[in-house]
Amino acid sequence: EANSSRSSYAGMGVYKSSNNGKTWEYLGLPESHHIGKILLHPTDTNIAWVAALGHLYSPNKERGVYKTTDGGKNWKQVLYIDNNTGVVDMDINPLNPNDVYVAAWYRTRRAWDFEEGGKTSGIYKSTDGGNTFKLSTVSGSGFPVGDGLGRIGIAVSPKNPQVVYAVLDNQFKRPDTAKKKTDSLYVLKDFKGLTKDQFLGLDNKKLDTFFRKNGIPRKYTAEIVKEQVRSGKLLPTTIWDYLFDGNETETEIVGCEIYRSDDAGITWKKVNQKYLPLYNTIGYYFGKIHLSATNENKLIITAVNLEMSTDGGKTFKSIGGPTVHSDHHACWINPNRDGHMINGNDGGVNITYDEGKHWFKANTPAVGQFYGITVDNAKPYNVYGGLQDNGTWFGPSNHKENNDWYNDGDYSFKRIAGADGMQVQVDTRDNKTVYYGFQFGNYSRSVTGTRERKSIKPVNDLGQEAFRFNWQSPILLSQHNQDVFYFGTNKFHRSLNKADTLPAISADLTTNPKQGNVPFGTIVTIAESPLKFGLLYAGTDDGNIHVSKDGGYTWTNINGKLPRGLYVSRVVASAFEEGRVYVSLNGYRNDNFLPYLYVSEDYGYTWKLIGDLPNEPINVVREDTKHPEIIYVGTDGGVYISVNQGKNFMGWNKGLPKSLPVHDMVIQKRDNEIVVGTHGRSIYIAKLDSVQLLVKAPATSNSNAMDSRKPVDAKSSKPPPANNNEAAENE
Repeated sequence: EANSSRSSYAGMGVYKSSNNGKTWEYLGLPESHHIGKILLHPTDTNIAWVAALGHLYSPNKERGVYKTTDGGKNWKQVLYIDNNTGVVDMDINPLNPNDVYVAAWYRTRRAWDFEEGGKTSGIYKSTDGGNTFKLSTVSGSGFPVGDGLGRIGIAVSPKNPQVVYAVLDNQFKRPDTAKKKTDSLYVLKDFKGLTKDQFLGLDNKKLDTFFRKNGIPRKYTAEIVKEQVRSGKLLPTTIWDYLFDGNETETEIVGCEIYRSDDAGITWKKVNQKYLPLYNTIGYYFGKIHLSATNENKLIITAVNLEMSTDGGKTFKSIGGPTVHSDHHACWINPNRDGHMINGNDGGVNITYDEGKHWFKANTPAVGQFYGITVDNAKPYNVYGGLQDNGTWFGPSNHKENNDWYNDGDYSFKRIAGADGMQVQVDTRDNKTVYYGFQFGNYSRSVTGTRERKSIKPVNDLGQEAFRFNWQSPILLSQHNQDVFYFGTNKFHRSLNKADTLPAISADLTTNPKQGNVPFGTIVTIAESPLKFGLLYAGTDDGNIHVSKDGGYTWTNINGKLPRGLYVSRVVASAFEEGRVYVSLNGYRNDNFLPYLYVSEDYGYTWKLIGDLPNEPINVVREDTKHPEIIYVGTDGGVYISVNQGKNFMGWNKGLPKSLPVHDMVIQKRDNEIVVGTHGRSIYIAKLDSVQLLVKAPATSNSNAMDSRKPVDAKSSKPPPANNNEAAENE
């Protein structure tokens, strides 16, 4: 994937098929990680170019453009800019294959910060078949230059190759849009750096209006806040401190722009006549432009909406319909009939034959990306899950997917809420009270089948530091009393009344790292012992692990000699031994793809590295509900099981697609089934009877159920260096 998102998976390089995809040959370039495009020579099958974007979370030299002239046996890096600037798109003049255009993109991503552009971004052109390249978008060319250059998409008109289009995510600031419409309004920047006298001099009426529009707790009025500032109880910067989220954007970015060259890339002109509000701040997620093969003025850009222009990019109209999901990434235009298009978006695949007047969905196979799943105890039990950009859903576990429901309009799975669905918890006392939400901790509680809904996001008070919420903030219902609800920000929150109130009962459990423009230093996994109420664990995105033995009032750091600075993807308290706890660390956000799985028998005070898993980041760990010897692990490559408490693992992928990212797993104890939530192929369910038989029988006796993938020795792999230049430690 070239989208540079939080979960854009790295590839292994380039593969080639010479028999229409029946078999594939590996051609190398493993360190390219993210490839924007593979461009084929129109007449010579031995020549191809690869747009290598490079590593996502770390700099590397294997990025730019690679060319082969012998069918992929050998590659030459024909364009290299620097360790943070790769190539995300490219196109060719079909009438003169010596003309090759590539779009270079500078971007850096870290767990805590994301730069979406830089001055080394730009369009390069080759006139010798991609052997050498020259920057086309120089100063004076008509194309922007400088630090504001974000992602670029490039397309050459097949009808008239002198015409070249580019879509730019322009990160330069627009003229200040935060100006007050009238004298009756304040904006956030008015509160930055105020002295006491300056704050006390603010207009009460305007201040009250600002409070109501910006979510200041309703118990506060201008006069009350001023009195507390006057007495020193609150700082004069308290409003700024309360509302500022770490990303100071006083003016909005320009965003999506369309540029056209009529002289094969020598000069450029911006052609969109109006501002295109299509990217917002997530232009890195889109950035493709597609042209009709027969009409140089007809083009499609993929963005939040799917937009079409028939006048060379001057004006656009949205052509998505009610069955078309937002957030578009791909669009194939039939070269023989440009009203026929196939569109790929965050909801799957749609097809039209009439320029978007009518679309039908073609989601085969299923493409759901689940972040978190859970089950209830109904009969049949229901499965609940939060999906990337497709909300939160639930439905019966015995559902058989088919299209009969189109006839009566009643689909077995029901939508609970929208946005990016995250973790879900269900009160099994009624199998109806559901806790769910979307990104950055925006959770709610509702009762399925009713309109009852309550927001349950923790809120700080004026004068308190703002809580930090992870993209996927963790929630948990106590197994001992389901009125007790746990929530993780950078602090640990506990409710005794079904989340009606959510006080923070811990100090900051993270390293409290310096903040960038991505929330960091947050709790990402919490666990409660099934054997003892009040025995709790919390793991953070910056590598901290804590245990509490008194219900969350006091916490002890139990990192020990574990590798530092890795995302704690799971902490799992054992149901068989009170002191036993499992921890998985995930190095994906460090461009480290090794497996880190540990067990402790003494509440985390000492740890033992276990497992012989392949080099795939671990997302989830689960114990079997009947046999302590059995452990299930979900990685970016599939499902693995151990029948000897983690000494050895084998792949359990029969019936699953290969190389399947598994983000969550849950066991329905009564029905003895495991439910697997995948990132890209929806949900799978399997019986556990055959696995549990392996505790008494050799693993090879059930080889039909397991695969024979040879694992690597994880124990021989060294952990990565720590984030803050602190040396990593091994046990």
